[in-house]
Amino acid sequence: MYKFRSSVFSSIIYAAVAIVGSVFLSGLTAAKLPVQQVPAQTEEQRQAREALNQGVHAFKNGQYEEAIAAFQRAKDLSPQLLNARLYLATAYAAQYIPGAASEANQELGRKAVEEFRGVLDIDPQNLSAIDGIGAILFQMAAQPYDPRKFEEAKSFHQKHTQIQPNDPEPYYWVGVIDWTLSFRANHELRAQFNEGTPGEKLRDDQPLPPYLRVQYEQEFGPKIDEGIASIKRAIALRPEYDDAMAYLSLLYRRKADIVANEAQREEYIKMADDFIDQVKEIKQKRAEQRSQP
Repeated sequence: MYKFRSSVFSSIIYAAVAIVGSVFLSGLTAAKLPVQQVPAQTEEQRQAREALNQGVHAFKNGQYEEAIAAFQRAKDLSPQLLNARLYLATAYAAQYIPGAASEANQELGRKAVEEFRGVLDIDPQNLSAIDGIGAILFQMAAQPYDPRKFEEAKSFHQKHTQIQPNDPEPYYWVGVIDWTLSFRANHELRAQFNEGTPGEKLRDDQPLPPYLRVQYEQEFGPKIDEGIASIKRAIALRPEYDDAMAYLSLLYRRKADIVANEAQREEYIKMADDFIDQVKEIKQKRAEQRSQP
């Protein structure tokens, strides 16, 4: 689900990291990045700008090692040059392969986070760095599975909502992470039950036994409710946000697993199904619009 260059990775790195990713991948000018007013350039600052431009050129040509070296040189020459730090972090992030366990790959992820944190040391409200850390930590948390890293990633998306409360994407990612954690726990509870009760098979579509339901509700009920509220906020800000609707459907299925009343359970399952129908309608409408001359 989280393969490198997959739609999920693209939406995180090249959409959530909106400013930096767009500059690299869409050819936008550096003017889209935070503008730093410099009264007069020193020779070191001039060399730093030159190294930055060389790095951008190398990155666009897929020459990542050359790009990283150039961005690092720009950073060393002018430590306050935020663009150099942002580009350096994004160059590391672009090479990180989700799920690859090699130490070299993990080091790329750590370096990306470190460089984004360096940006926040200078500009604590820099959304490119905030989103970048959230994106990389999300990918690093998936394999090997690390719930603490997921929670840390979520905290950065929540920080984005505090700075720009009308951006729908960070609310979406909070919901995605809450679902990821609650789904994994649900799956593990069912697997443990099936292993410990020979002759019985608890299917994914069946309600949890009462004692497991109570345990699940206590541990993940608040997280599920948080995810639902966050996804609803994303949809309120972007009414045809079909990806958010798909995850809201998934969260309602997790909500169905924490209620004791069968009628309530069926109600949440119906709500989940209704949102899937809405997703299908939105996708169909978009397909029809694209097919029109």
